[in-house]
Amino acid sequence: MFVSNNSCLAPTSFWLTGIPGLESLHIWLSIPFSSMYLVAVVGNVIILAVVKMERSLHQPMYFFLCMLAVIDLVLSTSTMPKLLAIFWFGAHHIDLDACLAQMFFIHCFATVESGIFLAMAFDRYVAICDPLHHTSVLTHTVVSRLGLAALLRGVLYIGPLPLMIRLRLSLYRTQIIAHSYCEHMAVVTVACGDTTVNDFYGMGIGFLVLIVDSLAITASYVMIFRAVMGLATPEAKLKTLGTCSSHICAILVFYIPIAISSLTHRFGHHVPPHIHILLANFYLLIPPILNPVVYAVRTRQIREKLLYILKAGAHPK
Repeated sequence: MFVSNNSCLAPTSFWLTGIPGLESLHIWLSIPFSSMYLVAVVGNVIILAVVKMERSLHQPMYFFLCMLAVIDLVLSTSTMPKLLAIFWFGAHHIDLDACLAQMFFIHCFATVESGIFLAMAFDRYVAICDPLHHTSVLTHTVVSRLGLAALLRGVLYIGPLPLMIRLRLSLYRTQIIAHSYCEHMAVVTVACGDTTVNDFYGMGIGFLVLIVDSLAITASYVMIFRAVMGLATPEAKLKTLGTCSSHICAILVFYIPIAISSLTHRFGHHVPPHIHILLANFYLLIPPILNPVVYAVRTRQIREKLLYILKAGAHPK
């Protein structure tokens, strides 16, 4: 529903196109997307269940892993049900308030996830560079506070985005958003009036999260590698680095797709729209899918507990 004001309109809802340019393939695209979403949900729920059941996993690294699992469930669930509804039922309409809520959850929890990776880097730094004080520094209380700090930072950083749209951008050139979900720049692009503040705020938050967090994580690993190189034997070096391998893989899985998607969106003006949208969806799906796989494969305790549960289920008493 629109209220006209010259050439601009005041919407109460938007129309999400899904994957623009590939509308005829929506039903076929639903197969890989629904499969990936199912894998993401099942994988992260399994991680949460395994850590909850196994008391030996009640350690900072695994608590942070559970936080990642919850975040990944929120991120994928914020986008995939609506995308699948578009694919299966043609449910393109989304209310303005629902659009802004979706925008908040997507950008907020992506920011929170970056914060958790930063906290995990701090955990690995203390565990390797100051192992005698690891249990006293990374207590359950400290882990909880780091998780809460990451959440509050996400809320404080991203909270203004939908508010600025609601308060400053009431008129739009079109109801149609050429995207599969309410991404901040996709909404701002179709707005009438001056969007400079929205643009700069969005870019500033992207810089703080993507650049500053990644630099801080890199700095922590430089210090970790220096400490590892000081160990006496090659076996000790490999064993110590092995404790960081899962975290490094998860960081790469998170930052590389989001960096590629952001760079393509900002500078890839000649890239077809459907490539933009597919990349944007993949960066919200790939980490939730791969994080459980990375930790299940690379972490012996999780792997052994998972195999025990599978064997117990296959041979019930």
